[in-house]
Amino acid sequence: MRLVWQLAWRYLKGKRSANAVPILSRISMFAIAVGAAAMIILFSIFNGFEGIVKDLYKAFYPEIKITAAKGKFFALSEEQYKNVQSVEGVSVVSRVMEDNVLLKSYTGERQVATIKGVDANYFKVNDVASYMSDGICNVATDPVKTAVVGSQLATQLGLDVTNVFSSMEAYYPNPKAKGITLSPQDAFRKLRLRPEGAFSVQDEFDSKYIIADLGLVQELIQAKDMYSSLELKLLTDDAASVQEVLQELLGSAYLVQTRYEQNQTIYMVMRAEKWAVYGILLLVLVIAAFNMVGALSMLVLEKQKDIAILKAMGATSGQASSIFVTEGVLWSLVGGGSGLLIGALLCIGQKQFGWIKLGGTFIIDAYPVQLLLTDFLVILATIITIGVLAAWFPAIRAARVQAISLRTE
Repeated sequence: MRLVWQLAWRYLKGKRSANAVPILSRISMFAIAVGAAAMIILFSIFNGFEGIVKDLYKAFYPEIKITAAKGKFFALSEEQYKNVQSVEGVSVVSRVMEDNVLLKSYTGERQVATIKGVDANYFKVNDVASYMSDGICNVATDPVKTAVVGSQLATQLGLDVTNVFSSMEAYYPNPKAKGITLSPQDAFRKLRLRPEGAFSVQDEFDSKYIIADLGLVQELIQAKDMYSSLELKLLTDDAASVQEVLQELLGSAYLVQTRYEQNQTIYMVMRAEKWAVYGILLLVLVIAAFNMVGALSMLVLEKQKDIAILKAMGATSGQASSIFVTEGVLWSLVGGGSGLLIGALLCIGQKQFGWIKLGGTFIIDAYPVQLLLTDFLVILATIITIGVLAAWFPAIRAARVQAISLRTE
């Protein structure tokens, strides 16, 4: 095998000949380099966007969320709450009451929204505070009942967090109303709130959510000691193992979900897009492989005398074939390695200096990038496989040419 590698390396660095083999080999390596560079750059961009989306979702989607398997609300005893807190790997537990309400601002604007009643631990579990665009991240009951509202929702309702007279009323159907009544006071329960702050995460949240005190929301919904979910922050990255323990502890009456399971659709879409791009760029490498087949076939014809001499010295057909398979792998590695290096340097430069900007108004100015070792390994495995497959036919042809050449001699 040492001789095989030495000969393959010699052919790679071989002197210029009168035919087109050196030109075709350089073209093949260049095409593979372009494909590999494009792959690592696009993979890194997808990784960057995925990281940003995950960070945004941390504002409203906890690492573990516990909900009722049936129905919107569930009762939770103090003993059950303490049992959840005591599970190894759990850092903070927050109790949440969430449902839809009709909001009416002091200006008369109306909007359907989702109100979240939260306890004191909520802002330790979810990173809403990092996305405050105005005011402060605080919900209180005394001396004024306050709330934190999405920036788009605040705009739609005409709310101003800097105006102490700005307020809104949340209306919820009165579950205890008897019969049909025409009186709004009897048909709906009302909660008056002053906006203390506004958050700006993304449209999905900014136009939908309002966050208030848990006790106030429970009183509005008339569901004392009831919750819609428990939201957990973990001490470990292994959310699956904590999920398994919690599910066993709480039983089938509860649904325990990781952050990935809460947003399974969007994560699957992002990954599908990434691998769709991989498939498209793989076609570029396959086209380069056809060029490599032609170049290696011409190399076999050029080296017939060398093959005949090796055969006469005792080399087997398999060893001769291995030379050209190795040659194909070397072409792929040189081209692919160069492309990966160039692509990685471009990604590092983009991350440091933000050369390519995003148009429009976004939370970031430039395209985000994130290099992952797994991407490098996948691309290297791909180009090596392509190199082996591209060299397979010329290698078989080389073995046959040897036998014919020896008989001719």
